Amino acid sequence: MARRTTNVFSLSFLDAMTCGFGAVVLFFMVINAAVGTRADQVTGDLKAEVDRLEQEVLEGHEDLVELRNSLRVVDQRDVEARGLSRQIIENIEDLQVELATYENTTLAQEEHVNRLMADLKSLEESNRRLSAAVPEDEEPPGDRLRSFIGDGDRQYLTGLKVGGQRILILVDASASMLDETIVNIIRRRNLPDARKVQAKKWRQAVATVDWVTTQIPPSSRFQIYTFNETAGSVVPDSDGQWLDGGDKEVLDDAVERLSGVVPGKGTNLYRAFTAIRRLQPGPDNVILLVDGLPTQGKASPRSRTVSARERLKLYNKAVDELPRGFPVNVILFPMEGDPQAPSAFWRLAMATRGSLLSPSKDWP
Repeated sequence: MARRTTNVFSLSFLDAMTCGFGAVVLFFMVINAAVGTRADQVTGDLKAEVDRLEQEVLEGHEDLVELRNSLRVVDQRDVEARGLSRQIIENIEDLQVELATYENTTLAQEEHVNRLMADLKSLEESNRRLSAAVPEDEEPPGDRLRSFIGDGDRQYLTGLKVGGQRILILVDASASMLDETIVNIIRRRNLPDARKVQAKKWRQAVATVDWVTTQIPPSSRFQIYTFNETAGSVVPDSDGQWLDGGDKEVLDDAVERLSGVVPGKGTNLYRAFTAIRRLQPGPDNVILLVDGLPTQGKASPRSRTVSARERLKLYNKAVDELPRGFPVNVILFPMEGDPQAPSAFWRLAMATRGSLLSPSKDWP
């Protein structure tokens, strides 16, 4: 009888292996289900955290945009502030330069001015005494188209003859006509135009021209020129032309336009005297209203400051351009720091057979 072969992989062994494998599978499934549930919980928390962080990032971007806009505004204000600071610094430097121009005025020069002013007052007193000695019945009858009413009952003898067939009135309209002192001139030139035209010194100059126009004979012709860095007529489109002195409306209009001129810039007497040549025929009487020697000439100034000696040279060069053959009557207004002006303009008046008048503060 044959012997049976022994097999280690019997059916019982396979059952045991199968059961073990099933247990492992079951155990894995249980564990996997628990892991999935735990993963969902953890993932939910993480998603919520991510959403919160994304919201914070969005808010951060919005805040960043606002900060950038604020920074841009701040930068713009900073640029404007720097520009204003530079402008203020430049203005301060200009003021310092202008003030330094007059630091060289010596006590001797001031005493010289005081002596000249005393001499002028003495001459005015003499003229008043002579005026009182003239009989009233010897005065010529009035033939004036315009009248000028001053303050009070004063009547000064000026020695200023407003005669001739062609009368030119030259008015200094530079910044120095805003006041008598350098400090106040610097202050007033930065005021609005409406305040500048109300300056006391400028109003006196306008009133003086108003008085002069009342003395113009009706048969004469006239013109009013202003000058600073340029020169021209106060009446538009009338440069080089004579106006009718017998027309009251023309006289009133010219004085009114002069009243609206805003004083400013430097004094260029060269331009004023060369402008006389544009009038054809030329004048036979010139009345010059000025307060000091010029600060500019034919060429542009090389520096911001002009010494007293340079101003006198500019004046002499301007006088060389003045046409000849007529008197120059000078009405000299007061000005601080220009002691050579009275003697220079007095020589001009004497050389041309004119007159020099330094008005008091209450004239005309």
